[in-house]
Amino acid sequence: MAITMNRGTAANVRGTPMTLSGIVSGVIHWNKARRTRAVLSRLSTHELDDIGISRGDIDSICLGRR
Repeated sequence: MAITMNRGTAANVRGTPMTLSGIVSGVIHWNKARRTRAVLSRLSTHELDDIGISRGDIDSICLGRR
């Protein structure tokens, strides 16, 4: 998680101000990615092939990079 400091402002995480709602949003996003990764990791290679992804794609999908 990248943290940057802007002159005269609070620390930013991915450009989101460090507010309670920003922190909660980050935790929710992290938890969804964690659960998705867990579910996809439990699938067999055949099941992953059926939905058109490989085991190597799981992290990219969970991070929204696909």
